[in-house]
Amino acid sequence: MSSLAVKTSDPQRAFMGVERSLTGRRWRTRDADLAAVEAYRRKFNLPEIAARLMAARGIPLDTADTFLEPTLKALFPNPSTFVDMDEAARVIEDAIVSGRSCAVLADYDVDGGSSGAQLVRYFRARGRELKIYVPDRMKEGYGPSALAFERLKADGVELVITVDCGAAAEGPLNAAAELGVDVIVLDHHLMSGPPPKARAVVNPNRIDCPSGQGALTAAGVVLVTLAAVNREARKRGSIGANNLPDPIQMLDLAAIGTVCDVAPLTGFNRAIVAQGLKILSNGKNIGMAALAEAAGRPAIAKGGAASVYDFGFVLGPRINAGGRVGDASLATRLLSTEDEAEARELAETLEALNQERRQREAEMLAEAETAALAEAEQRNVVIVGSHRWHPGVIGIAAGRLKDRVLKPTIVLGGTSEHEPAKGSGRSTPGVNLGAAVARAKSEGLLINGGGHAAAAGLTVEWDKVEALKDFLSDALAGELAASEGEARALSIDAAGAIGAMDLGLLDALARIGPYGQGHPEPIFVLPEVRVSFAKLVKEEHVRFTLEDARGARIGGIAFRAMKSPLGEALMRREGVWHAAVRVKRNEWNGNVRTEVEIVDLAQAD
Repeated sequence: MSSLAVKTSDPQRAFMGVERSLTGRRWRTRDADLAAVEAYRRKFNLPEIAARLMAARGIPLDTADTFLEPTLKALFPNPSTFVDMDEAARVIEDAIVSGRSCAVLADYDVDGGSSGAQLVRYFRARGRELKIYVPDRMKEGYGPSALAFERLKADGVELVITVDCGAAAEGPLNAAAELGVDVIVLDHHLMSGPPPKARAVVNPNRIDCPSGQGALTAAGVVLVTLAAVNREARKRGSIGANNLPDPIQMLDLAAIGTVCDVAPLTGFNRAIVAQGLKILSNGKNIGMAALAEAAGRPAIAKGGAASVYDFGFVLGPRINAGGRVGDASLATRLLSTEDEAEARELAETLEALNQERRQREAEMLAEAETAALAEAEQRNVVIVGSHRWHPGVIGIAAGRLKDRVLKPTIVLGGTSEHEPAKGSGRSTPGVNLGAAVARAKSEGLLINGGGHAAAAGLTVEWDKVEALKDFLSDALAGELAASEGEARALSIDAAGAIGAMDLGLLDALARIGPYGQGHPEPIFVLPEVRVSFAKLVKEEHVRFTLEDARGARIGGIAFRAMKSPLGEALMRREGVWHAAVRVKRNEWNGNVRTEVEIVDLAQAD
């Protein structure tokens, strides 16, 4: 592996002098204490670049062993530290033993689908059926409703387990209680008040929950819950208690929910994903394998090595497609089926729906970008919308536009100008959009709304959108001012020649993976390179070759770069650039080589 170096450690200076790149960002160095780098290198026998990355990310030396080897044994929390967990386990075990009619009511995204699938598989392994109910995004909206409980009651259901929803559903859960339907809530969304009426509300983000596991997704909460149910079954000596289903064998489901809900890959989450990738690679989840096959990734389907990228950008979007533009229950059904023919059929349906989703998304973005750029000039928060935009793709559009304008962005969609708008928002670092949306609801500007610091959902009347824009722009002004530099910053780990982007570097980086939210994939700069080749791929990506002054070359790709400054610069093939890249492993026909993914470009002086 050739050498890599940081050009400056002065926090007042931009990395390589880049104050404003093609994407409008200021490049900065990730600083690392040299003594800490040496300590990591010696204690864990790490390559210098891996030790530097550990130190720059502030991973404490005394916990670095579990970071490098994140095991469930070391990091699995005690279920009883979650408020209501023991009661939830008792109620679920009672239902399984007695044969009560039960259903899971899941959110329609990956986290909800993977959470629901874990429960369905567990109940099936215990000889019980768990009915699946996923609200229709367009007709029912997010989360449980009185109508949903009425339907489930009419179907003979006595116990409903809500996953990835329910923590704020006070009205619907009151309706369930009046109907005589018991409810257990397994959720992770932020809560600002007392829990709704239910047999148990398990949520690490309850105000009174001491578990310290607030970073968990619903899929993680379900994983812990199943461990608690097993513990309850063993304590009672239930029938089959000596041969209970092992929740660890469903870690691929917990892992994909964790990745796709953009949870930080630290602590217990890190163990879930690291070990879940191994479970995915064994190919035992036939639904996941069928989806990989349909997505053109047969290596995963046949037990090949999988990555966080496969969860987040290959399988996740396809699982989401059902809830966005099709049948909302497809995700849970696919991930829980044990019928190969059904798995293939569901996977092919989701693949087709994903293609439809991509088309709708492209049409929306083309229309929304101009409006978003204009809004960004006037307000701290960008809100754009149209009743013609499909609510199923507004979240993806919000994320893309947020990266373009570098401000919190909310995209509104709907089915009619006479119906309330559905909104999905994505925020920039340091700005708590979910809390601000919750305040807007308390002020009477929203029909419903809430979420996380980085993401939020809402329902609003179209005639209140302008007032919402003013409210959020004022409410977040202070946070935006304090975090403006953070939103514009691109953190660089090191610079090096093209020759440094070799397989040795990939091996070194693998030592400290997996990467994701909270532990970002390293970004390196290739100084003073030219674009020697570029072509359009699938109408939106650009495949290219970079060349340095010594004639060394490396290929790569810029995803969704067309109609952006990055894509335009690559296709022109002019000038000398500093290229910010992520290094990737490319395997084809038994050959392994490195390539790069362009993150940003800056004109070289």
